[in-house]
Amino acid sequence: MQEITSHFPHGEGRRCVITRRACFSSSHLYWLPELSQDDNSALFGPCSLPPGHGHNYELIVAMEGPLNEFGMVLNLSDVKHAIKKEVTSQLDFRFLNEAWPEFDLSKPEGCLPTTESLVRIIWEHLKSHLPLLSLRLYENPKLWADYQGNAMDAYLTVQTHFSAAHRLAREDLPQEENEKIFGKCARPNGHGHNYFVEITVKGKIHPRTGMICDLSALNSLINDLIIEPFDHTFLNKDIAYFSDCVPTAENIALHISDKLTKPISAIGGSLYKVKLQESPNNAAEVYTNASESKVDFEESRNEISLLR
Repeated sequence: MQEITSHFPHGEGRRCVITRRACFSSSHLYWLPELSQDDNSALFGPCSLPPGHGHNYELIVAMEGPLNEFGMVLNLSDVKHAIKKEVTSQLDFRFLNEAWPEFDLSKPEGCLPTTESLVRIIWEHLKSHLPLLSLRLYENPKLWADYQGNAMDAYLTVQTHFSAAHRLAREDLPQEENEKIFGKCARPNGHGHNYFVEITVKGKIHPRTGMICDLSALNSLINDLIIEPFDHTFLNKDIAYFSDCVPTAENIALHISDKLTKPISAIGGSLYKVKLQESPNNAAEVYTNASESKVDFEESRNEISLLR
């Protein structure tokens, strides 16, 4: 066996973030025994229909620590086995309401296994085994929750889309000047995009419902205030706000944020971020609290570099 010398490779002791992906399939039912059938139906919609429904969950575990002499934060085999032992082997092909005692609704402290509450409790199961930085749990590609270990605080993101046309130009400038500023996007007849929009809500997880806010109400707000008014429009002409405001991706994201902030607050959540993906190459992100954008950008950059 080759002897390991005392000269360790470059990087030992420097900190790094690593991620590990894990998947499991489970079902759940949104039903509180203290509520009537009508109240459960009104609060949870189709999610209250027995015997429940299922999802293919995707869990992203982010961990942070110094590199050891072998150039690793952790042995990935150890990470894999810890996640399997503490999470996926206990949840895969299970009915979540009965999988863990935290979801026992016969007890006052029991809560529903929503995406938000599930990712928080997964944190509790993993935190003594791995140096956790953050968790992201996808219920499906268009709905996910993030948790960073801050008591009951979590983030819930809904992704949706709309198709619209726009023209980037200022009416007070001549065409030649607009083309110098906006290039092809200033052409008189405009052009279109399939926009993908992500709405991230921040808040405390309700100890009983497991929700940051009413998901059905959130989806209705997004659909009624953004998707239906914007979809299949020429933004410059059909949306009054853009009659004198250039509909760049940045301005569209800002306008979406302004339209949703108060309504989301009224249903118990707090709008954290709006991300508008204009094309595979272009996106804009707007934060309700501008001071949070730099921190979040750094986290996103780390995550992207690690997932390449």
